[in-house]
Parts: sequence; structure tokens; C-alpha cells
Amino acid sequence: MDKINFEITTPEGVVYKSDEVESISLPTASGEITILPHHISLVSALVAGEARVIKNGEVELMAVSGGFIEIQPNSKVTVLADTAERAEEINIDRAEEARKKAEEIMKEKQKDDVDYVRLASQIEKELARLRVARKHHSTKGSFVIHSEEN
Repeated sequence: MDKINFEITTPEGVVYKSDEVESISLPTASGEITILPHHISLVSALVAGEARVIKNGEVELMAVSGGFIEIQPNSKVTVLADTAERAEEINIDRAEEARKKAEEIMKEKQKDDVDYVRLASQIEKELARLRVARKHHSTKGSFVIHSEEN
């Protein structure tokens, strides 16, 4: 079976070490894309959302925000993300608190120096983290994709 060589790197370091996977779904500025082996070459902007990686039939969830995706013709996919966290590492309470704090600051219209674009981006990031963490906790970890192969 053909595989994809996949890696996610952030300014803090490697979040998903280069590994062979079956497929990857990522949020882009044009919508979610799913990458399979032999995907066409592509460079795209990454937006805040859920990344799903299928490896050995198991789904791994991550929250990502900002950055770029590069798909090379040799089935190599590199994600350079502003942030990326594995679902099991996300603290739901802290993510909810960060989202609420950003929304409160956004509502304070009397402050002229508020960077609304940055706050909106922060809110999107926290919402993505919450969705991924809640999905992970509701499924109690990874779930398996069963195939018809013998």
C-alpha cells in the first residue's frame, strides 16, 4: 500500500515527526482537503481547524492554526504551522478560558488600540482547539478505520 511521508513543524519544534501515513485531512483557506498518496503538487495556506491523520487505520486528531502546506509529487507532505497540538495534549478548560478572554477583549469597543484581527485569529484558534479536544475526549482516544483488506 502506498503511503505519504508527513511532518508538522511549528516555530517551537516538530509536532508530528516525519512518518508514513495513509491520508491527511487539513483545513485550508479554500476549505478542507484530504491528501492521499500521489496527490498533485500543491502549496496552500493553512487555517485554524482540525487536522486528521490516518496511520495504520487509526485516526489521530490535532488542532492547527495558520501556516502553509506543501505537497510534493513524491507523496511528501510538510506542514509549517503557526501552532499545532495533538488532541490529547489540549486542556479543554484552558482553551475555553482563552477563548472567553479574547471574546471579552473584542467586546470592549472603547479600547482603540485593540488589534481585532489578532483577536479574531486567537478566537478561531481556541475554537479549533476546543472542537478537536472535545472530539478526542468524546471518542476516548483514537478510533480505528476498518478496511476490507484480507
